[in-house]
Amino acid sequence: MNAHDGEPAQGMHVVHDGPRQAPPLLLIHGSGASGGSWSPVVPVLAGSRHVLRVDLPGCGQSPPAASSDVPAQARVVAARLDRLGLGPLTVVGHSSGGYVATALAEQRPDLVRSIALISTGPSLGALLPQPLVLRVLLGPPLGPLLWAKRSDAMIRKGLRATAARPVDVPDDMVAEMRGTAYRTFRTVLRRGTEYLAERSVPERLTALGLPVLAVFGTADPRWEPSSVRQYDAVPNARVEQLPGVGHLPMLEAPEETGGLLLDFTVTDR
Repeated sequence: MNAHDGEPAQGMHVVHDGPRQAPPLLLIHGSGASGGSWSPVVPVLAGSRHVLRVDLPGCGQSPPAASSDVPAQARVVAARLDRLGLGPLTVVGHSSGGYVATALAEQRPDLVRSIALISTGPSLGALLPQPLVLRVLLGPPLGPLLWAKRSDAMIRKGLRATAARPVDVPDDMVAEMRGTAYRTFRTVLRRGTEYLAERSVPERLTALGLPVLAVFGTADPRWEPSSVRQYDAVPNARVEQLPGVGHLPMLEAPEETGGLLLDFTVTDR
């Protein structure tokens, strides 16, 4: 099947693109986003890969789960893959989605053949002071009020605050982000921080021994761009930096990002 195809939630909403018989590639979005965040890069991938985009619990079109901690999110992803009969496959995570990808491999190594991390902060020490618009939108006392009344333009402004290049935010990404509640977003952010505080991502990946691709923009405003070099300590890791790109490589440089993922899924075999 080559057509874009969405599935009912059954615990997690999944959208399929590309031929079902092709090698599977799972895309996991970051905090507060949805599968729509991958829209610009999908055309690059779907010609030769079975691309799966999930909405994590409580995000986009997926119902909330009992817990929002990273291992719990990974368990929901694993259950969905089991129902689909897929694995092992390459798992790609953007930002905090990289923590879910890593936790999935920790829990279910039978499902994960390799991991690609895009703009995934390696350790808490790499976190930068956040852009002002995000601090206002996400923090009390204004955050809950603004979140409830946020317009499409405000959502786009918040997203663009993490980019270093002008970006065209997909309509489906904006629409799906409306499905994420403020409390869910704040909880997911907090749980991601807790997961990172327990053990850094490079440490976790080293223990797994899987092929790893780590991609960072050199102008990421959320994480210290040079912190991507922490992934050099991981055996079988390949590190790529995108000049002049911020926190959203899928939107800022979709062709280059997609090309790196395609090349990785070939060389990791």
